[in-house]
Amino acid sequence: MRIVVLGYVVRGPIGGMVWLPLQYVLGLERLGHRVFFIEDSDDYPSCYDPARNETGIDPTYGLSFAREVFSRLGFADAWTYYDAHTKRWLGPGADRALEVCRNADMLLNFSGVNPLRPWTMQIPTRVFIDTDPVFTQVRHLQDPEARRRAAAHTAFFSFGENISSGTATCPRDGFPWRATRPPVVLDTWPVTPGPERGRFTTIMQWDSYPSREHEGIRYGMKSASFPEYVDLPGRVGPIFEVALVGPSSAQEGLRAKGWGVLDPAQINRTPWTCRSFIQHSKAEFGLAKHGYVVARSGWFSERSANYLASGRPVVAQDTGFPSWLPSGAGVVPFASLDDAEAAVSVITSDYRRQCRAAREIAAEYFESGKVLSRLIDLASTTSLLAPAEAAREH
Repeated sequence: MRIVVLGYVVRGPIGGMVWLPLQYVLGLERLGHRVFFIEDSDDYPSCYDPARNETGIDPTYGLSFAREVFSRLGFADAWTYYDAHTKRWLGPGADRALEVCRNADMLLNFSGVNPLRPWTMQIPTRVFIDTDPVFTQVRHLQDPEARRRAAAHTAFFSFGENISSGTATCPRDGFPWRATRPPVVLDTWPVTPGPERGRFTTIMQWDSYPSREHEGIRYGMKSASFPEYVDLPGRVGPIFEVALVGPSSAQEGLRAKGWGVLDPAQINRTPWTCRSFIQHSKAEFGLAKHGYVVARSGWFSERSANYLASGRPVVAQDTGFPSWLPSGAGVVPFASLDDAEAAVSVITSDYRRQCRAAREIAAEYFESGKVLSRLIDLASTTSLLAPAEAAREH
């Protein structure tokens, strides 16, 4: 098939973040599809420049970042960037973007972060991939423009796997969500021996955006998840390192409790510096957004899937994912401070077995060929309800 991936690389040139769209591009190409990456500036200042720590409309840094990344992955000519502020196509695929869209069979759009323009509306199958469950649904219920943008798609998939099964308490927005999960291209994550004396690490944002509230229920960020676990180093020792994007007050508060707090700038400089950070970790200690936990969404982090693929076990806050993902070996969930202490002990008591199990879980549940084949088959062959019909049904 001819597939257009709408992603977030130029505007968000952050090593850890771009692995998600990159693994869709690589995974689809490995399946034999013809893949073209398009990014849209949108109509507001959205280009983050890490060198200046500023967000504006200038894509210079992001374009340079994208050229390096796509060239290294073998997609030097298969991407472009539409700058709505100047009405220009930029990047090596600029001169053929419109033709690609005219002939494409399918479009994948991550959480609607790219608006659909007339050229992408020509593509017959337009897939919305919700990477931020609960918050996406609340946004659709509270923001008419976000709902309008979502309704322009023809198929709907969510990392909140429990939404489609009906076991999540996520507000219903009327769209017919199906389950999917983050794909991992395994050979981009070579297994290296895990350091038994290494640290439990993660990369996280304290507050990605303001908390949301719907029908009296608050859905918070990781800043709302962390307080319950802040005393964990006092129980198991100073074995944690967090590459934290957050206020200095949060960083100092964690350090005072025995957490190692790292500057994520160098770790996230490229996808490969991020990968190196993961490979030098013993395991991941991963917190989820408070909203994912409250709604029992079943969400599992794409970052955590990369740890697993690298042969690094994951201690992960329980969002309801044990309903579909085996737990206890490779992945150990926790729902309280006592659980977290016990989970760390499980990992350290038989570390080599935990590392082997981590890679096995990645291969069984997140391998890109399996994940993307299912997504494409469902989006292509299943007659999904139109948004208006779905709204009436729900």
